[in-house]
Amino acid sequence: MCLAIPGLILSIEGKTAKVDFGGGTSRDVDITLVDVKVGSYVLVHTGFAIEVLEKEDALETIRVWQEVLGYEREA
Repeated sequence: MCLAIPGLILSIEGKTAKVDFGGGTSRDVDITLVDVKVGSYVLVHTGFAIEVLEKEDALETIRVWQEVLGYEREA
């Protein structure tokens, strides 16, 4: 099973983007597999942006992740 996390592209330099994953976490991500611009939401797996998401879909996915992680912290 693969796990991909949604994030927001903050900046682009060449084939690398700074992606914000929320909670103060950002990472450099390879964007060679997708056509993106600053402000795009992407799914990231193992350091590669693998899919561009519509903003609404990305925000819903982030909301679900926060809900799941919230339940995990309560357990």
